[in-house]
Amino acid sequence: MRSHDLMRGAVQATRRSVLAVALGATVLGAGAANAAEKINIAALTFVSSSPLFIAKEKGYFADEGLDAEITFFRSAQPVAVAIASGDADFGVTAFTGGFFNLAGKGALKVIGAQLHEDAGYDGSAILASNKAFEAGLTSVDKLGGHSFALSQVGSSFHYMIGNVAEKAGVDLESMELKPLQSVPNMIGALNSGQVDSMIIVPHIAKPLANAGAAHIIGWVKDYVPYQVGGLFTSARNVEDRRDVVEKFVRAYQKGVADYRAGLLATDGDGKLVKSDTTDEILEIVHKYVYSDDPAEKAYPKIRNGAMFITEEGKLDVEDVKAQVKWYQERGYVSADANPDDFIDTSFIAPLGQ
Repeated sequence: MRSHDLMRGAVQATRRSVLAVALGATVLGAGAANAAEKINIAALTFVSSSPLFIAKEKGYFADEGLDAEITFFRSAQPVAVAIASGDADFGVTAFTGGFFNLAGKGALKVIGAQLHEDAGYDGSAILASNKAFEAGLTSVDKLGGHSFALSQVGSSFHYMIGNVAEKAGVDLESMELKPLQSVPNMIGALNSGQVDSMIIVPHIAKPLANAGAAHIIGWVKDYVPYQVGGLFTSARNVEDRRDVVEKFVRAYQKGVADYRAGLLATDGDGKLVKSDTTDEILEIVHKYVYSDDPAEKAYPKIRNGAMFITEEGKLDVEDVKAQVKWYQERGYVSADANPDDFIDTSFIAPLGQ
């Protein structure tokens, strides 16, 4: 009887051990299955990056199994370099000559859209310093002979002033272009009167004008509506981590949809209006943009800076090709750079489709 009890106890102990091992394996397996894929996103602390902020704060990245970290930079070019070097996985920022050169070498893939200058929405403003305005720089057609601040030669600022000058009948060669390396340096130079003019996004331009620190003399959208920037990743990610790119794109598109609903809603006359989600979106964006300001000061600035983003983040492919050609004709982009090679529309259908 005693030996029987011992045997039964041994069998029960063995069963408990097997069950414990099985449960442990199940837990470990579930943990492995649920482990989030880490991704790093390069961006600027601009309203234009809002779809990223929304996707992170509303859990859209997490829902796709992505553990997203956002790293911030002070100008567009370093964002592209971070992706090309592998320091970041995804980025959104303005197109530049440097970006197209990197992309042309096979390092980058443009997979969607960021901002688009659109006639129906306020975009980048053309500013004159108080000193220059008082001396007569009161309209865009008077830019000839004046200095202009930009981050770098070949930057999006360079592209915009080149096209604005051409459309306004201004000789760009008569202007003194001053590369100042970063947006804060540009703002400081304009405020102090060291430069006469610059172009900047509305969430910076409007507060400067409202504070009496500069004058808005025109809008880029009236001269050159164009695809300002894009959503991009590395060629390596497209080839080796396509599932991760697809997950990222789905989350980004949800962020774009929320951004458009909260900050770009209009009435029947095309006037911007407050929607049911505006306050929620403003609260999210405020964590990243004008975060040092109280909400009552930051929210109007954020709304002023809400530039147009196409539905679903669709890229204006033909306009990007036109930009590449402009840079190539002026020697800022290699003649070998072919946008057909670095634009990938397999993740998001292009504008018009």
